Amino acid sequence: MKKNKPDNIVFDKESNKYNASILPYASSIGAPSIKIEDNKSWKERGVAKVNKKISLKFQELKSDYEKLIDDFKWNEIIYNSKFSFEPVIGDVYYLYIDKSNEYFLSLINPESWKKECVGKFSLNSEGKWIKSI
Repeated sequence: MKKNKPDNIVFDKESNKYNASILPYASSIGAPSIKIEDNKSWKERGVAKVNKKISLKFQELKSDYEKLIDDFKWNEIIYNSKFSFEPVIGDVYYLYIDKSNEYFLSLINPESWKKECVGKFSLNSEGKWIKSI
């Protein structure tokens, strides 16, 4: 069978036109080669960047969770401790442990007597005990 056109000429039989100039790929031997870009390094940078952000967010959440658990623990201890007064919002109170290993809340600071002080706390407007440093 005899060909009418050489191999390097692109002819579209449907449109009956030469269409080499509009093809999205090279159609002749002299055309520049098509190279697929290596995006491996781009992907690695993207993964590293996202993983870093996720890791930082996880550490933030973990820290917030630990603080929440600590707050819960102290509030439970204080509300279950012995005290015979109504605490005033914003005032400072001291949590002690007595000889029978029971907690009690007092207005007396640790320098005034020889009791084992567990911590210094104040009550906020939401009824939450805040530990002072």
